[in-house]
Amino acid sequence: MPKGGNAESPCARAILHQQVSPPVHEPLESVGEPSYDGSIIKFDEYGRSMPRDLAAMDLAAGHVSKALPEPVLSGWGRLPMPGRELLSEHLEQATVGAVLSRGLGRSYGDSSLPAHASDRVVATRLANRILEFDEASGRMRAEAGVSLAELNRLFIPRGWFSPVTPGTKFVTLGGMVASDVHGKNHHREGCFGAHVQSLRVRLADDSVVVCSPEQEPDLFYGTIGGMGLLGHILEVTFTLQRIPTNWLVTQSVRVGNIDEFLAELGTAAPAWPMTMGWIDCLNRGRGMGRGILMAGRWATVEEARAKPPRPAREVVFPVELPNWALNATTARLFNMGYYWRHLAKRASGLTAPDPFFYPLDAILHWNRAYGSRGFSQYQCVLPRAAGPTAVREFMEHLTRLGGASPLCVIKDCGPEGMGVLSFPMEGTSIAVDMPATPGLQAIVDRLNEFVIAAGGRIYLTKDRFTRPEHFRAMEPRLPRFLALREKWDPGRRLRSAQSRRLFGDK
Repeated sequence: MPKGGNAESPCARAILHQQVSPPVHEPLESVGEPSYDGSIIKFDEYGRSMPRDLAAMDLAAGHVSKALPEPVLSGWGRLPMPGRELLSEHLEQATVGAVLSRGLGRSYGDSSLPAHASDRVVATRLANRILEFDEASGRMRAEAGVSLAELNRLFIPRGWFSPVTPGTKFVTLGGMVASDVHGKNHHREGCFGAHVQSLRVRLADDSVVVCSPEQEPDLFYGTIGGMGLLGHILEVTFTLQRIPTNWLVTQSVRVGNIDEFLAELGTAAPAWPMTMGWIDCLNRGRGMGRGILMAGRWATVEEARAKPPRPAREVVFPVELPNWALNATTARLFNMGYYWRHLAKRASGLTAPDPFFYPLDAILHWNRAYGSRGFSQYQCVLPRAAGPTAVREFMEHLTRLGGASPLCVIKDCGPEGMGVLSFPMEGTSIAVDMPATPGLQAIVDRLNEFVIAAGGRIYLTKDRFTRPEHFRAMEPRLPRFLALREKWDPGRRLRSAQSRRLFGDK
């Protein structure tokens, strides 16, 4: 493991200006599958290069087949909207006149989609250079298009890790800031924005500024969690966390119902820096909210295995399933099998980073399981002050309304962060995937009404169906954010399909 050093050490020199992909010197328009002009390389939605024969299989987030009658973009939920994206390694140049930037298209809903088909949308994934790295402190300055997957590949073997990671590594630094992502350690480390020192941002008037807690702090904290609506994030300066080894000590507990789950989360939070759980959100009665609680921490040198973990194996979800394949019956069968696969009440061991942090990343294009109809994820946080009763009643609403899938996650959240629209608050977060059926809007409406009454809120990065009146009712910080937009973008040039839906942008 590295023992320290500075930005001129051999380690730092090997990493500095690391670019994941071959350079492209002219902006490229991406319609469907983005490609290098005249080369044998294409990009997948994971920000990685791939041969053309594999690129032909690519139908995932943000990149839909050219066979469609008009160019479209989509989020991870595969609910497309008309639009094109511009690819360039020169992000500062490409964002002149642009109305929206997007990374790897992993936001589920419409936050990274254009408000109008003609809007200039810039994809950041070619702007992926690491510009500075201080090996003594972990301080890094990098372009917004650097992916977390590549940071992990480069830095985990060197003893560094992102201080906060979401549930997928296929996200960019710019997207992590715009969404102010949180992870299994929110109750200890907060959101990613808490570890950001400064941002370089192109504003709506095309000027470029550097903002930080000391310099233009209102812009800095508005941009963290601001969904890209205050400026195009060009560079991010933040601090990596030093880790003792690249193994984790983990514990999993089979939990019988939601009340037991909340009690286990409360016990695990002080003892473990990382916690989360899978919930069976289809089971009702005495077993409502049963699931598997997972907790972890980085292993010490004495605890870890001598050899590093093998690279994570990835498989491709081969086909788009028919819409009927994922239904109430098949979802319940999956949930029952997943729950009882955990035979022991408690289990512990050593785990590699990818299976612990990113279990679904091992199945590329897993969003095809929802068929051509696509899907959405509903994620809310219920405040601690509302008590366990609110969580239990929410689960009762969810199981009664139906529409859920096997993917339902519960997390313990710590105090609210400094980002003006940052999602978490101290309490319990619940996230559930839902197929995009005709009844989904009504389900989201009913869940939002409950969340509003409980004093909670929803996560914009996942949202596609919340009504503007519901978002206003659940978000007392919204007037402050709108005032920041008035200050930094009075003409509302920066916009997305989500801002048009929720804030009335033209």
